[in-house]
Parts: sequence; structure tokens; C-alpha cells
Amino acid sequence: MPKTSKTNAQRQAEYRAKRATAGADNNGQRRIAVWVDTSTALALERLARRNAVTQREILQRLLRDEDQRTLGQIPYNSKEWDDYFGLTAPKTATDPNDGAVTQ
Repeated sequence: MPKTSKTNAQRQAEYRAKRATAGADNNGQRRIAVWVDTSTALALERLARRNAVTQREILQRLLRDEDQRTLGQIPYNSKEWDDYFGLTAPKTATDPNDGAVTQ
């Protein structure tokens, strides 16, 4: 019995399903999409070309390095640490005019 070919949609669905556990540590990968200034995009291209790596690798390096630098400046288990990791609820304030809670 001949093997049936998968459609592009089927192949794409399989690929996306694997992203949840992809990566060297099986921690998954997440897609980000962002518009940047042309000068930023050109800088990213130059850095990737100069270092002979992908733009993805440049972004990952820059973000991880900055994250580690930032973490080194925050006391462990402090309120600032919790805020950085989004572990604290957003601050709320009570409106003195009507008593309603606003964020």
C-alpha cells in the first residue's frame, strides 16, 4: 500500500506541536514576532553576519546576557526578584470617590 503524502498544513501542524518540547533542554521554544526600526534590523543582520550565526542566535545571546546581568543586580527572593519574574499581583488602588478598585 503506497504511503500517502502529507499536506503542507499537516506538516506545519506537526512542526508546531513539537515546539513545546524542542530545544537542547526540552523546555520548549516560543515564537516571538516584533517590528523594529530599520536601523535595529540592519544591526541584527550585521551582528549575525560578523559572528557567522543566525539572527536568532544573536537575539538569544543578547537577551540571555542582559537577563543574567539584571539578575546579578537583584537580591534573591526579594520583592524586586518576585516583580522581575512576575510572581507578584499587579498593584491595585482604591478610588476614593466611589470605592472601586482600579488597576
